[in-house]
Amino acid sequence: MSDGFDLKICCMGAGYVGGPTMAVIAAKCPKIRVCVVDLSQKQIDAWNSPDLPIYEPGLPEVVEGCRGKNLFFSTDIDAEIKKADIIFISVNTPTKTMGIGAGRAANVKNCELCARKIAEVSESDKIVVEKSTVPVRTAQAVRRVLECNDKGLKFQVLSNPEFLAEGTAIPDLMAPDRVLIGGVQSEEGIKAAETLVSVYANWVPKDQILTTNLWSSELSKLVANAFLAQRVSSINSISALCEATGANVSEVSRCVGMDDRIGKRFLNSSIGFGGSCFQKDILNLVYLCETYGLKECADYWNQVILMNNYQKKRFSEKMVSSMFNTVTGKKIAILGFAFKKDTGDVRETPSMFVVRDLVLEQAKIHVYDPQVKREDMWVEMNYTCNMSERTHPGLEKAVTTATDVYEACDGAHALAVLTEWDEFKDLDYERIYKSMAKPAFVFDGRNILDHAGLRKIGFEVHAIGKPDPNKFSDL
Repeated sequence: MSDGFDLKICCMGAGYVGGPTMAVIAAKCPKIRVCVVDLSQKQIDAWNSPDLPIYEPGLPEVVEGCRGKNLFFSTDIDAEIKKADIIFISVNTPTKTMGIGAGRAANVKNCELCARKIAEVSESDKIVVEKSTVPVRTAQAVRRVLECNDKGLKFQVLSNPEFLAEGTAIPDLMAPDRVLIGGVQSEEGIKAAETLVSVYANWVPKDQILTTNLWSSELSKLVANAFLAQRVSSINSISALCEATGANVSEVSRCVGMDDRIGKRFLNSSIGFGGSCFQKDILNLVYLCETYGLKECADYWNQVILMNNYQKKRFSEKMVSSMFNTVTGKKIAILGFAFKKDTGDVRETPSMFVVRDLVLEQAKIHVYDPQVKREDMWVEMNYTCNMSERTHPGLEKAVTTATDVYEACDGAHALAVLTEWDEFKDLDYERIYKSMAKPAFVFDGRNILDHAGLRKIGFEVHAIGKPDPNKFSDL
């Protein structure tokens, strides 16, 4: 090409997936021009500034290294589509809130709108890549929309799902355990897949780049997240049994995980899983099973969601019952609101449901999280829990966001660790204990604290899946 680039990529969607993925492609492929486009000027301005719109360790350095060279961020969607050889669709596919399949089916409206825009403005043949997590056979709808263009253009549709974990997205992209590319098994489809393989082959070993048909690729993403979430719900179900019997869930998990047929990953008991993927993708899988008449399969996977909801509710109820069956008017410090450490993402965060339950019990909540913005917290509370100042007058006054963890704990009747931020392990708990109302309660929703040490200080400690020494005398 006359401008010195071998290939031009456009990514539609500047969110948690599109931004980091394209940044790493640009960093690893200096001969490829990459542009991320979005309708939101605010989002694009943030990507073009030192203050990126998402928090992800290592991301600022990657973006700074290639922004303005072969990595660009723009709202000029039409122009970038025209330039591109490959167009990634990386837009949100939330669970439907109304209509057919509400509460389970994915809303793929944004994917279709992208396809229509591509068909409308393209002036040459393109490879279109689904990066968003979508139901099986979404590519068929995208392909039909593209085929309806009146310019005789040819589009090849590929599926290339992401397998990122927030908080480790950059290392996941730099050294992925696999890259999955699905395409139509025709001569043109296979050639298109090979073009995308050649992009990833700049840094990913060929034997870790898997090619399949379109439908296997689309389904594999849903199944991968469902299996991971299933492991979390499985160990969380055992945590309840451990608390009832005096067993220790960490010891059970270690024993089970040493069986190499099972493995050690995703066996840490907690208040439950959150984030934008697990629940959405399982609900999507449930709806697909229902759609194809596979009721027993749908019921099986739905139980993973029910167990996750049970675990969150169980934690809230344990807090209330342990504190003499009332938290009305009591200050409670919530340590961590993000759904996991090393991210500011609050989508479907378990913390939100605990905060909701405690607010409804009329507690005074003080939240400390090193990365979560108060505005983002309220947006998610409103969207997922239908909780806002309008629906629950006095809500904003009932929930304080603290910029200092010791300030959040000062005068509190209890503190609850709901995100596994490393800094929470190293706090001065003697200082915190002295500042709290007595008895001082600790509820460890992530099992990251030194429970024996805290009890020695004077705290009453309750943890997920750990036996209560006040209840059992034979531990």
